[in-house]
Amino acid sequence: MSASVPASASEPASAAVPGPSPVPAKASAPSSAELLDFVRRAAADTDLIASLPLDPEGRTWVRLEGPGGSEAWLIGWPPGTGTGWHDHAESVGAFTTAAGTLKEHSLAARLPTDGWKTLELTEGVDRERRLATGQGRAFGRNHVHEVLNESPAEHAVSVHAYYPPLPQIRRYSRTGDVLRLEHVERPEDWQ
Repeated sequence: MSASVPASASEPASAAVPGPSPVPAKASAPSSAELLDFVRRAAADTDLIASLPLDPEGRTWVRLEGPGGSEAWLIGWPPGTGTGWHDHAESVGAFTTAAGTLKEHSLAARLPTDGWKTLELTEGVDRERRLATGQGRAFGRNHVHEVLNESPAEHAVSVHAYYPPLPQIRRYSRTGDVLRLEHVERPEDWQ
């Protein structure tokens, strides 16, 4: 398959690009550990990583074929860019840095999934990790985080996978200990 790679995040790719050989199909859904194995193998594929054009101002991405019906993405991060606070709803996931260093802020707390607009977070729920080239992590359902490329000069590239394919992404704003649900994105908003 050929790739249609966007020049910027406002022009998402329309074609899937084969990643490393997916985990063989099986009757059960891929676990977060299997997704982590997949993104690590994809991040080690130097030809795949080199195939992503990098835009100096906006994130770029291309969809990959993930294992067991999962959704997977190769993402380019210009210096100083990030996702903002968000979650992946009921999907489990994993990501690995393929080039550069990414920083993840996350919450070590299970948040209610519905019926709220504003939450006051308790002390001690914040977590921070730096993921250099080759480092990754898996996460469970309703994982709230933000991912950043804090480098002032270097691009970062990462590989992400989610199962089930993302039903929605909830976007949040955060001021101090207050987390606010701002809006909900659906797949048609980013595909």
